Amino acid sequence: MDESRWVGARVARIDAEDKVTGRLKFMSDLSFPDMLWGAVLRSAYPHALIKKIDTSKAEAMDGVVAVLTHRDVPGLNGFGIVVPDQPVLCADKVRYMGDAVALVAATTKEGAREALQAIDVEYEPLPVVDDPEEAMLESSPRVHADGNIHHHIKVERGDVDAAFRDAAVVVENTYYTPRQMHAFMETESGVATIDEDGNITVWCGSQHPFRDQLQIARALGMNPRKIQVVSTPAGGAFGGKDEITVQIYLALLALRTGRPVKIVLSREESVVAGMKRHPMKIRMKTAAAADGTLLANEVRVVGDTGAYASLGGPVVNLAIEHSCGVYRMPNVRLEGFCVYTNNGLAGAFRGFGANQVVFALETQIDMIAERLGMDKLEFRRKNALRQGDVAALGHTMTASVGTIATLDAASRCEIWARREELKAMPSAPHKKRGIGIATELHGCGLGVGLPDYGAATIELLPGGRFAVGVSCPEIGQGNTTAFAQMAADSLGCSVGDIVMVSGDSRHTLDSGTSTASRSVYTGGNAIRSAAARMREILADVAAEALGAAREEIAFGRGGVEVRSCPAGAARRLSYREIARIGEGKGRHLKAEGDFIWPVADRGLEGYFGLPHLIYSYITQVALVEVDTLTGEVEVLRAVSIPDPGRAINPAGIEAQSEGGVVMGMGYALMEDTVIEHGITKTPNFSTYIIPTALDAPEIETIIVEEPEPSGPFGAKGIGEAVCVPITPAITNAIHDATGVWITHIPATAERVYMALKEHA
Repeated sequence: MDESRWVGARVARIDAEDKVTGRLKFMSDLSFPDMLWGAVLRSAYPHALIKKIDTSKAEAMDGVVAVLTHRDVPGLNGFGIVVPDQPVLCADKVRYMGDAVALVAATTKEGAREALQAIDVEYEPLPVVDDPEEAMLESSPRVHADGNIHHHIKVERGDVDAAFRDAAVVVENTYYTPRQMHAFMETESGVATIDEDGNITVWCGSQHPFRDQLQIARALGMNPRKIQVVSTPAGGAFGGKDEITVQIYLALLALRTGRPVKIVLSREESVVAGMKRHPMKIRMKTAAAADGTLLANEVRVVGDTGAYASLGGPVVNLAIEHSCGVYRMPNVRLEGFCVYTNNGLAGAFRGFGANQVVFALETQIDMIAERLGMDKLEFRRKNALRQGDVAALGHTMTASVGTIATLDAASRCEIWARREELKAMPSAPHKKRGIGIATELHGCGLGVGLPDYGAATIELLPGGRFAVGVSCPEIGQGNTTAFAQMAADSLGCSVGDIVMVSGDSRHTLDSGTSTASRSVYTGGNAIRSAAARMREILADVAAEALGAAREEIAFGRGGVEVRSCPAGAARRLSYREIARIGEGKGRHLKAEGDFIWPVADRGLEGYFGLPHLIYSYITQVALVEVDTLTGEVEVLRAVSIPDPGRAINPAGIEAQSEGGVVMGMGYALMEDTVIEHGITKTPNFSTYIIPTALDAPEIETIIVEEPEPSGPFGAKGIGEAVCVPITPAITNAIHDATGVWITHIPATAERVYMALKEHA
């Protein structure tokens, strides 16, 4: 069944109609009879000891059904994907303003909030640790007892010092990147119910239902099989719902009260308590020969993970892996630190550490090309990795490599080909235009040393449709539509004959998380495995029913047929007919499939997740206009050129591309969660500015397909890469327009204006 009818087609999303009509129920829309409202008491200080917690006044209030503290956590009072260092409910110390100290369940939302005010907590404030560089000093107050450096990685290859001595050009700069907010439309929210047998179901927007199930079970001291997590659909995530948010709180309150409990965080609470992108300080020193050959890169990254680890270590690891980008770099000295502070909480975010270092690297690349008088696109092309090359971490690029194809497409796109003409057309005399380019590779999957697997189920339903189960949640990226397309072609039926089940720990097998640009590759390969087994089952049933040999059964669209049979004999059975035959015989026609990710030819000892084997590739180009009187930057046009391997759904990739461009534009120009002395100064969207539809530029997406043989139908992943190089493309365009280099983002109007004054 190699024929593709649906793969590669522009298929409307299977959840589109329910979303645009409002019929789809998100987790914050759910309600149940006799439901209580839950609320979380957050810390009053960014860093303090807890001396006493008195809940008696809150417990006595009308409508209050339960008040819980750390004493009421029956199992492990901690959670965290890598290190369970974040308390479910703090017992002796708080480390950031979002720390949870107590929970309330009440008959009304307002009553629950009022009860929080009645809880008396006595604190002893501690010094606030708010500078990650200072946090690494021995003299700094400790956020955690074992020190403030959560993770340290160091990689060296080649002779870096000799390369710098011999180089014709050496560029060294320090870059600063901000604490970006996920800004999903649906805040962290959900509902938990409990039945008469003590089984708990948690409906909550998340990115890995089985890992949530495990962490909830640990905290409750329960068998995971008594806990069901349903995480599709989610109203946006981008990595911010990969970690536990409200799941454990919901389950604890449902367990205590025996009633359904709902929690919906306000936007302000989400801002203070929720995940952010790691702010980083990056020192980068890069060398090149006179002919433009890159020789060496020395990088030091300091990432502020905030109060708890979450995925801070892997984020810094990935930053180190991506700090040399798509380029051949024979000599490297790379070092990264992930540091605890009292500055909120940082974790997974679309791009996962690459956004920060690619901004720095692609600025360095432009600087070197300019110093050498070389065309910036051709300079990138000259140094780009090809298949079979050895990458910066020492592994061989054996999978498909699409950098050259994306750069070639960029050279032909209108705004690059006509760049001098377009730059000469500013809308006012005091405005200047510039065009920038940037490129990256992005690791797909979890990398070497981590279990990375997929599983799928396929069941033939009574009406002849197929239920396809893959646990990777639908978080808005459209993976369920891609799953349906791949399943339809694998089974020889229509997309309309596929019923997708995702994000449910009871009705699917564990396929891992919807992160790391992995869900289409993982789920697709698992679906193909399950489909092969399902075809064997269908062929057996059909052969028996038709009186034919098993090897005579052939699959067509919508059913099976016998390749050769006597005249007048039955030749064909539809899937509906096979389902009826199976039902009549009491057979449950269901198959399972599994898949394990391949890995690179070598890993880095002591550092899990490095390197990757499969990468997606992308080049992005931006046309900007800078107001030299105010420093305001407007992105007029953008071209996004992704290589997703095989494009399963081009319309879906275009949607990802457009959303990614706008997200990366916000990172480049306006988004920054300001935290001073542990206090968030940008608590909502009146102070934290994100791009709107009015800011979005004209976006063209040019899909370049470099199929990956190990992928389903040749697919890789693309969800993260689309938001990464657009940021340096924009800041490089600002330099092209004004001569000013941007090394500190966001490039707000104030920053650009002051840079223009200094440059004048």
